Amino acid sequence: MKKDKNTIIMTIGIVGSIVFLLATLMLLFGDELDQMFNVIGIRVATLFVAFASFLSSMLFSLLILLHNRTVVKINDDTNHRAELFRELQFASGNYSIIEFMDRMLIYEESSRYVDRLIQRKSMIFHMIEEGLVSDHIFKNPNDYQFVSLKIPFRVIEGKTISSITFDKLRFERNGQNFEFFTPESEHESRAFLLYNEVTKRNNVIINLIMRRDSVFYDPKKINVFSKIKIYINITSLLGVKVKGNSELYFTNPEQIEGDGTNTYRINSANFTLTEMPKIVKIQG
Repeated sequence: MKKDKNTIIMTIGIVGSIVFLLATLMLLFGDELDQMFNVIGIRVATLFVAFASFLSSMLFSLLILLHNRTVVKINDDTNHRAELFRELQFASGNYSIIEFMDRMLIYEESSRYVDRLIQRKSMIFHMIEEGLVSDHIFKNPNDYQFVSLKIPFRVIEGKTISSITFDKLRFERNGQNFEFFTPESEHESRAFLLYNEVTKRNNVIINLIMRRDSVFYDPKKINVFSKIKIYINITSLLGVKVKGNSELYFTNPEQIEGDGTNTYRINSANFTLTEMPKIVKIQG
């Protein structure tokens, strides 16, 4: 834009100088021109004036065009800033933050859901242990064990929850980390959101897949962990998403339940926001 403006100003200066120079020459050599061209000289002068007038009008129109382009650009920039401000204002008032609470359960996943996983070849509600490959799990399910992680939660700030997805799960035991990620065949690991009519609490459930010989989970033993960190994305009912991680402080189980469930009493949970709220497109 600045380059176009400089070009037009330079053109106006050059053309104006030429017109001024020719007009001055015609004024100084008026008698000679009258003797040379007589009446035709007047016509030549008239033609020159008409051409100069046309040229000046054209340059003036170019200046108006340049001004209009500048105004349009300013208006577009203003509208874009206003739209960003409206989105920021909407996102800041319609996000959701949750807190995990009560008791976390780890138990074997229902065989019905495992069979459905193999048939549909979809791991949208599963996370796999680091280093595993989805295709091998589908072809050799007996080489792996499937467990479910269930945690009650409550909304401590914001609107009703629409969906919760997991980016990563990290369990720590005696300095050793066990990490679970979204399978490469999926773009996200979605959690089940269930409401318990008895306890009147919402629960999030995510399924985990690991090798059969993994020391992460043994259904016949108490599985002790020192730290659990959950990397999650929370989307409100109005389509505002926040990204963060939640670190759980809990008491390990003292015994195994009759069905093999490990129950961890959550003493507190610390949620850390890693990205500011933003509006996302709600998928149907």
